[in-house]
Amino acid sequence: MEKEFSSTVKIRFADCDPIGHLNNVKYLEYMLNAREDHVEENYGFTYEQYTRETGCTWVTIQNEIAYLKEVRYNSTVEITSKTIFVDDITAIVELLMKDENGVVHAVFWLTVIYFNMKTRRAEKMPDATLEKFSQFLVEIEHKTFKKRVGYLRLQNKSK
Repeated sequence: MEKEFSSTVKIRFADCDPIGHLNNVKYLEYMLNAREDHVEENYGFTYEQYTRETGCTWVTIQNEIAYLKEVRYNSTVEITSKTIFVDDITAIVELLMKDENGVVHAVFWLTVIYFNMKTRRAEKMPDATLEKFSQFLVEIEHKTFKKRVGYLRLQNKSK
């Protein structure tokens, strides 16, 4: 079973600064859009559909991103996403933006909580949802963002 999902996108000129580098906020947009697609294609639902059916959704409580190498306009990048932590209430997703040689341009950790829209409070995920998330869990060696970034920087130097 595939647990890390991938999509390829072309970096658009309009998303870059005057010297042709992808704007920092656009990294987030490209990566979040890719994750939304990955969830729909592999988990079998859209966030909108899930919220409408359950009254609950996932709310971001923390973003951590490191820009390891600039991305230039007209380049093609691969964006991968995987769930690296899940418990009853919280999940962490890692997204990587890589070039065709596997060089990581950015790493993004997205921490979300399961949130009830009616009560406006975090709550435990239903067993079926937790089981689905756990099914896609990928264990990584690095348990902190700082250690993960350091590891990826070293990997990039060897490419």
